Amino acid sequence: MISVESLHVEFGVKPLFKDASFVVNDRDRIALVGKNGAGKSTLLKILCGQQKPTGGNVSTPSDTTIGYLPQVMILQDDTTVRQEAQKAFADVAKMAERVDSLQQELAERTDYESDSYLALVEKFTQEHDRYMMMGADNCEAEIERTLAGLGFTRDDLERPTSEFSGGWRMRIELAKILLQRPDVLLLDEPTNHLDIESIQWLEQFLAQSAKAVVLVSHDRAFINHVCNRTLEISCGQIVDYKVKYDEYVVLRKERREQQLRAYENQQKEMQEMRQFIERFRYQATKAVQVQQKIKQLEKMVPIEVDEVDNSALRLKFPPCLRSGDYPVICEDVRKAYGAHVVFDHVNLTIKRGEKVAFVGKNGEGKSTLVKCIMGEIPFDGHLKIGHNIQIGYFAQNQAQLLDEELTVFQTIDNVAKGEIRLRINDILGAFMFGGEASDKKVKVLSGGERSRLAMIRLLLEPVNLLILDEPTNHLDMASKDVLKEAIKAFDGTAIVVSHDREFLDGLVTKVYEFGGGKVREHLGGIYDFLRSKQISEFRELENSQAGNKTFPGREQSIPRPGTKTQQVVKNQSYAEHKEQQKQLRKVEKAVEQSERRISDMEKRLKELDDLLMKPENASNMEFVTEYTSTKKALDEEVERWEKLSEELEQLTN
Repeated sequence: MISVESLHVEFGVKPLFKDASFVVNDRDRIALVGKNGAGKSTLLKILCGQQKPTGGNVSTPSDTTIGYLPQVMILQDDTTVRQEAQKAFADVAKMAERVDSLQQELAERTDYESDSYLALVEKFTQEHDRYMMMGADNCEAEIERTLAGLGFTRDDLERPTSEFSGGWRMRIELAKILLQRPDVLLLDEPTNHLDIESIQWLEQFLAQSAKAVVLVSHDRAFINHVCNRTLEISCGQIVDYKVKYDEYVVLRKERREQQLRAYENQQKEMQEMRQFIERFRYQATKAVQVQQKIKQLEKMVPIEVDEVDNSALRLKFPPCLRSGDYPVICEDVRKAYGAHVVFDHVNLTIKRGEKVAFVGKNGEGKSTLVKCIMGEIPFDGHLKIGHNIQIGYFAQNQAQLLDEELTVFQTIDNVAKGEIRLRINDILGAFMFGGEASDKKVKVLSGGERSRLAMIRLLLEPVNLLILDEPTNHLDMASKDVLKEAIKAFDGTAIVVSHDREFLDGLVTKVYEFGGGKVREHLGGIYDFLRSKQISEFRELENSQAGNKTFPGREQSIPRPGTKTQQVVKNQSYAEHKEQQKQLRKVEKAVEQSERRISDMEKRLKELDDLLMKPENASNMEFVTEYTSTKKALDEEVERWEKLSEELEQLTN
């Protein structure tokens, strides 16, 4: 589908990568890996034609379509969610106009026997067939199915996109790209704004429906579930590993060990040559050998080894004024956009020195409450900021607010004060901006590099209340570790909005859970919170936002009555006991029948879903109608099952 030959890209003296050649084939699932700044996002832009390489060729067949999801997009605010998703079918709408126009022309003409009329009939037939093959009659069902898979409810579809947080708006853009069904999907950090259900849906979609995928992601589990091939950008080269990510890690370690041995042997050989040249440079009898050694040394191509930063540099925030005992106090804080209530009756108190986490589904109000604390948006209720508070705020879009004309060094030098200025190069090195990288201008940095730079800038400001909104989205593991240690050593108060379980572990001592318009406090660390919610993965929090309801197919906590375990209360009459047993059996039977109906409907929905995924059934309105009616019936049956289960539990108790 895409052929890359002798690709060469350079922004400065040192090329980003050179002589890169590989092919993207149909059904390939490629993970593009490498440290931040290696050129992953640049390569995706080149593959989709947004950026031109310095040299080499990228060949794509004229009929191959490409869908590209960048890390950062300019999003529209003047449409509803449904209208924005419908833009994916702009070509279908244009084709519908052409078909209608041809149909109108056929209706108006009466020269049925003429050659031009027969040619018009043939053209109409071809256009109509193409229109039907594009699944035109199934567009709305596809839109609803895709948006539902990415976490949107039916009520969300008519809401303006401006009401949604940045993460949800990125989901809309992802939905538009998936709905276009391109031949090649290029995805740059697609899981940054997804919860566990949406990630699982996306994994299934990419595995079953996508033709070819090239993606960049720091989510190891996602890469392993989706990808069957790994392309690594290292030392300016692109190395193709035709294995999954976990297997690549093992092979990469072995390859680096070989690189190190070859590098050490070459350095030893070069040192011996230099010593020979210096020793016999001025001896006439050795002149020939000396010249041979010089020529050999000049021809040797130095072996490069990808640097792995194992430094344990500890960063510490500069001293700041002591804040009041309670930096943040919320009393009955409420925020709503029109009829949509984000949260209500929020009461929380954050003490000086506490490190707390805001967790929950995107759009449940985490970033909104942060903006209330920052005074960026109006709200109802009372929110008090403590005495002597100096806030350091890292927003989700913080990396885009940097001055693009400054260099990396200048950006940090402008905020560094006192003796910390003497350590700027060390700090930049810890975040992989060492050497020539510190002279780069901000405008040429990748998304991950900008995030690292914005984080360094924040680390050097004298603050006593630190608010970090999704700080790890574009950070690699080494940068995450440096940031985590800096926050742990921070004397002030920290609020961290994050989905990164490993980052929060050992960092926070209190968790605030956002969901259903409420904010609930959980004492203890992130794993204490997880255990209290009885979930194994942090992002599974989204599955339990509506309460811990039990559904068919999952473990049930409702004890079923049995003759051996039932005990009759002594003062209960025989007639009462008999009537109770009769009612128990009746409700138990109703529950079992309801579960069977739910199971049958879920099975049929899966069958219909598989059928609708096939091109020949894409325009089959019978299947679409049955799918819609079955889904509605399933929702009603689940509600009935819940009521019956509650009744059964009461009777059993």
